[in-house]
Amino acid sequence: MKTVVNLTQQSVLGEIESVLDTYPYQPYQQAFAIPDLRQELIAFVLSRIPCLYYTMSEGLPSAEAEKECLLNYKLPRSPLEQQLHVQNLIHQGIYSIFQEKSDWISHHLCEKVQPGLEPSHWFG
Repeated sequence: MKTVVNLTQQSVLGEIESVLDTYPYQPYQQAFAIPDLRQELIAFVLSRIPCLYYTMSEGLPSAEAEKECLLNYKLPRSPLEQQLHVQNLIHQGIYSIFQEKSDWISHHLCEKVQPGLEPSHWFG
């Protein structure tokens, strides 16, 4: 039995984590921890780059299959150029989604954190 693996998506997910780590927790990391916004960011990036798929046989370990696939596939850019391009798209996606959904994000994040309404734990 063969399995289709989307190598591009795996790579993009890792890059999104790395890029978001460079942003402040509030509001960026906090906002993109929301599954709907995270999916929107993933879709934003994936829709702007070519996807690389690999058909994996049952007996081949995943890391070995990915290495073999990348060796056999010639990409138009160098690995560093590709990484910078994906990172740039992630930054664009973050900016675009924040611009488009700023009201929703601020409302959603403010709903979660309202210190005046939370009971005090000071007295036990």
